[in-house]
Amino acid sequence: MRLVKAIDARSAVLTGVAAVVVHFSRRRYLRWGATEEEVDIALPGDAILAPADLTATRAVTVHAAADDVWPWIAQLGQGRAGFYSYDFLENMVGCNIHSADRIVAEWQVIEVGDQVNLYPAVGLSVAHVEPGRALVLRGGLPMGPGRQPPYDFTWAFALNTGPGDTTRLIVRERYRYSRRWAALLIEPVSLISFVMSQRMLRGIRERAERQTSAARGRPVGDETVRELPRRHVFGGRNDVGSRVRIEY
Repeated sequence: MRLVKAIDARSAVLTGVAAVVVHFSRRRYLRWGATEEEVDIALPGDAILAPADLTATRAVTVHAAADDVWPWIAQLGQGRAGFYSYDFLENMVGCNIHSADRIVAEWQVIEVGDQVNLYPAVGLSVAHVEPGRALVLRGGLPMGPGRQPPYDFTWAFALNTGPGDTTRLIVRERYRYSRRWAALLIEPVSLISFVMSQRMLRGIRERAERQTSAARGRPVGDETVRELPRRHVFGGRNDVGSRVRIEY
């Protein structure tokens, strides 16, 4: 009897510890890089899905003016500049994404109603645009031919001017479920989204800062181009067979 009680007590402790770990891990990946203020502030697109069942707000500081960051956001999309993330992972599921390292003039015009593809012929619609300040995409991925997605989704990119010649790039995902079981799909997806989004944020930062440094006559790799601390690393190969490290 004492053994059973001891086992039950140990199981309860382990369950409690696991719950705490999951809670703080989830909190970290849903608000990576964002301040408490940025998590709480209203962003363009929030009113489209009010209230939302799940919200993720992530952010990064870019040592460049908002006008120098915006072109990289304006050209996002499959068949365009890609998403500046882990292309080889996206291409493993047939996305055919190749992230650009330059600004392409013909991709700079983006308007409400346009489609930004995530996958060939599958994408999100542009719900809101403030050139130089904000882009909001909306939609959801269907579960199969003729089947509506079990959720609605907005993906907002906002540029806020920071101190000096810096910009805070804030990205917010909002999900509203139309089926009770949608959370079983979205919760795991939100973790994958964290891995891809934090790389995307760093990818945009690297490109904007590199361009700003070049325009100012600084060598690429100047101290203004910085990396966040890298705590987790695992490896793989990209779509041309080269080894790639995933860091977050």
